[in-house]
Amino acid sequence: MSSRSTRTKPVTAASAEWMQRLDHQLCFALYSSSLVMTKLYKPVLSALGLTYPQYLVLLVLWESDAIGVSELGARLFLDSGTLTPLLKRMEAAGWLTRLRAVDDERRVIVSLTAAGRALRRKSQHVPNEVACASGCELDELADLTQRLQALRASVGQHIET
Repeated sequence: MSSRSTRTKPVTAASAEWMQRLDHQLCFALYSSSLVMTKLYKPVLSALGLTYPQYLVLLVLWESDAIGVSELGARLFLDSGTLTPLLKRMEAAGWLTRLRAVDDERRVIVSLTAAGRALRRKSQHVPNEVACASGCELDELADLTQRLQALRASVGQHIET
């Protein structure tokens, strides 16, 4: 872990003990919440023939179709070793195409097919189902999402690459 820190208060023995409990670990709360969310999505997306990572790819492409694999990976925090097989499966399913860029053959452009665009309409119910399952109001979900994005950015600054 990086030695960089913005913490100003020293950790006392009592707070150190408190912090070492599983249920007080931020990382565990995030990890276990992620597992539960993925389980929530599974049956909803399975009905559409999608996996959760495929749904994430489609969300990005529905926002901005015809983008490079590297841009897609950056948006999803996925490396090409993870993203390439995922895109190959999605291409085989007929939801997208991967073509070399005309101006730079090193770049691969991912674009939706008509079938990939049609999945957007078929999946419109998904966010609402997740929102209802959360038990939160939309403004609470928006605030929580913003706070998690800020946390991700802050923690990301302390990761050495």
